[in-house]
Amino acid sequence: MSTATRVRTRLAPRRIAEFAVAALRAEAELTPKPGLTDRRGGGAHRDMTLDLLIRSAEALRVAFQRCAEVATTLPLGLELRAELGAIGRDGERRMLAVTGGVNTHRGALWALGLLSAGIAQWPGSREAVGAAAKLARLPDHRLPPESLRPLSHGARARHCYGAVGAAGEARAEFPHVTEHALPALRRARARGADEASARLDALLAVMASLEDTCLLHRGGPRGLAAVRGAAVGVLAAGGCATVAGRLRLAALDRLARTRRLSPGGSADLLSAAVFLDSLPVEKGHPDRHADPDLPFSR
Repeated sequence: MSTATRVRTRLAPRRIAEFAVAALRAEAELTPKPGLTDRRGGGAHRDMTLDLLIRSAEALRVAFQRCAEVATTLPLGLELRAELGAIGRDGERRMLAVTGGVNTHRGALWALGLLSAGIAQWPGSREAVGAAAKLARLPDHRLPPESLRPLSHGARARHCYGAVGAAGEARAEFPHVTEHALPALRRARARGADEASARLDALLAVMASLEDTCLLHRGGPRGLAAVRGAAVGVLAAGGCATVAGRLRLAALDRLARTRRLSPGGSADLLSAAVFLDSLPVEKGHPDRHADPDLPFSR
């Protein structure tokens, strides 16, 4: 079936939220992730567990559904952007209430909230990413003044090192999702990798390039460079489905745990990639069957 004749499938907001929560759960459960919480434990984190991440993901279900619902009633514009901002802040409060104040999914909430709204209005991955980026570029006129908002670790890293952070990634149309994670995922599958190894390769592809503000906060430019270089090494060795790649992955994990370096921003973008990859937005043509040689074939 040609691209021109593909049939679009519009998803209900409840279903969009299900896919978003499932993506967060899939990222949390993926093992072994370097420096990140997974089935083995908290990784570089002393305040996170897999159970906490799962409860956090479930706490955000309402926010994702509301993001999708409001996008079906308002056109792309300032009012929709303000509504999404309010929903996001309420979702963050719900998350922090469940986690006891631990920031488990703030970056993922931002990315998946925007993408949930995009998918609700434009049931195609490329169109949804473009819509999410347009929303991210709009000002939120209900946002409290910066002086009244607590400065997050990511915000400190952005101010100190000039990284674009989650906001900049969204405004740029999620390049580390569409040009790094998804192509790596598809290439690994095309080589016959199992799904866990393919998703680990997608994570490493993001880590190898992203100016991850979580890494900058914990390790500064040197910590970021060390993790990025090690991630490149895993992929150069053949990826996580190979013996050589797994050995290098284990070394990267030891580095991250020893120095308490957590690529949390990369994990958030992996969740966004898994979300887009899993959506049945075109009947018979889910993202997992897209051309692995194209950066983002929708």
